Amino acid sequence: MLKLLKLSFLPKSPDYGLLILRVALGFSMLLLHGRGKLLDFSGTVAKFPALLGLPANVNLGLAIFAEVFCSTLLIAGLFTRFAALALAITMGTAFFIVHKSSLIAGPGSGELAMVYLVAYVTLLFTGAGKFSVDRE
Repeated sequence: MLKLLKLSFLPKSPDYGLLILRVALGFSMLLLHGRGKLLDFSGTVAKFPALLGLPANVNLGLAIFAEVFCSTLLIAGLFTRFAALALAITMGTAFFIVHKSSLIAGPGSGELAMVYLVAYVTLLFTGAGKFSVDRE
């Protein structure tokens, strides 16, 4: 019974876990967030904030770079730590500045940005694992 509760019949591999984390984060960020910004730049820029002394179009360009280009790198496991850093900065900005560290339920919550931030910081410290182009 203890063996069943510990799920010891499943292979134990941090590298499989890192692969699943990278691919799931990469595709979800790319498809659910970055793609829309890229395809409707002019419509999105009107709603995008000007932050850190940069105009909205520059901030949107940086967000698209992270959410599209860096997510693609993350999926492949190429320059993973750089990609994770860029995405962590983007999500840190979203959580701390745009959402003002709000974790309440409902509109304006930064919960999703915080979850992405924690996952990207994890990948920043762990690297891609052996199932990647980087093969760390």
